[in-house]
Amino acid sequence: MAGEIDRRDFLRSLGVGTGVAFGAGMASVPLIGMAQAQAPAPKGNIPSTPYKIGHMTFFTGPAAVLGEPMYKGQVLAAEEINAQGGLLGKRKIEVLKADEAAGVDGNVKELRRLKLQEKIDFFCGITSSGNTPALGPVAEELKVLTIFVDGCTDFLFDKAVPNPHYIFRITNIQSADGATAAAAKTWPDVKRIAHIHPDYSYGRNAYDHYSIVTKKLLPKAENVSEAWPKLGTTDFSSHITKTIAAKPDLLFSSVWGGDYVAMYKQALQYGLFEKMKVATTLALGVAPHAIGKDHPEGVLTGVHSNYYFTYPSGNSWPDNKNFVANYYKRWKEYPNFQAEGAYTATYMLKSAIEKANKLQGGWPDDEAIIALLEGMGYSGPGGYVYIRPDNHQGYKEAMTGFSKNTPDYPFPILDPDRIITIPIRSITAPPGWPKGDPTSTYTWIEQTWPTVKA
Repeated sequence: MAGEIDRRDFLRSLGVGTGVAFGAGMASVPLIGMAQAQAPAPKGNIPSTPYKIGHMTFFTGPAAVLGEPMYKGQVLAAEEINAQGGLLGKRKIEVLKADEAAGVDGNVKELRRLKLQEKIDFFCGITSSGNTPALGPVAEELKVLTIFVDGCTDFLFDKAVPNPHYIFRITNIQSADGATAAAAKTWPDVKRIAHIHPDYSYGRNAYDHYSIVTKKLLPKAENVSEAWPKLGTTDFSSHITKTIAAKPDLLFSSVWGGDYVAMYKQALQYGLFEKMKVATTLALGVAPHAIGKDHPEGVLTGVHSNYYFTYPSGNSWPDNKNFVANYYKRWKEYPNFQAEGAYTATYMLKSAIEKANKLQGGWPDDEAIIALLEGMGYSGPGGYVYIRPDNHQGYKEAMTGFSKNTPDYPFPILDPDRIITIPIRSITAPPGWPKGDPTSTYTWIEQTWPTVKA
């Protein structure tokens, strides 16, 4: 698509909206969901042996503040299902945990142990995008049915496992983070942009996709500073002072988890938030209580383009209202997107098992479950999610928003009046688009999006 286009018209064509009707972009997808979770009596003989789920996420280190809620979300779903007798009313779920902090090689060894020694039936979890490209091929080799909750790098299905069979992923693809943050910003006069990103695949991906979308939307903007702290950094002072010295209009950052908590608190000491606008991909992605009331308001505080516990609000989406209430009752804290992802993944597995049993009777084999997961549309707490059958990737409405303190919570939340949504199809390469570098979505945006009139 050549030529130029007015910025407002282009954003309207993408479907970028504030406070738009929730889930409108998925209205044509056939859906099932937790509101219909009560299943009919199973057909045939069902074994009573436990159904073992191996769950791997960060339980230690600075990443645990983002990753551990994932485990809590899956445990909550398992407990709810077990209270009804288990899968198909007979197989209780048993969740075995493994710490993702062991590193890539350690995680690969642990996945092998879980499958070969513990005899898990299903593998779930993973926070870091540095881990799924290594674990995906191993899961395929071991033939272990897998739903990755996160570890959302495009590289997993673009290159590491281009023809997946046993593995799926439920969280929006990583390129959506940078694209959402760039398309959602409301500062058309920005000319000078600085970057602080973790120096590994997630940070590089966020930088690339933010930059290509910005090139289309703000063609006169320029990058004036880049900082690449190592994952797990505790001292951000040199990166903060470098950024301030460049005098940008805006800082874009994909620093996450405990690293982001450390960075924003140190940035406060240098007055960074008074000197520039700030946009992020994952500021409010951590467990909500991990962000203090001292966090500035008006920051574009991303949630991995996926889910925040206050949206949809009130009675407008019963699945979310019930999930948040049950999660808080169980864990005495509010869920993050990881918790919602693992919870929804568990119920999608349950749904596929029930549908397969209805079709063929007895306990379904993995091939039958896989066939039902492919192309599944599901209504969960975070809205509609769709598993594309060609690449086993989950897609849902992308969202972000601005931080705001309210009297209702002891931490900042997304401003309910400034939540921004984008249909995922508007910022993701479509089926059939050729694999590209650095990602298929990058080349799709580069080649098909018009440039906004400067």
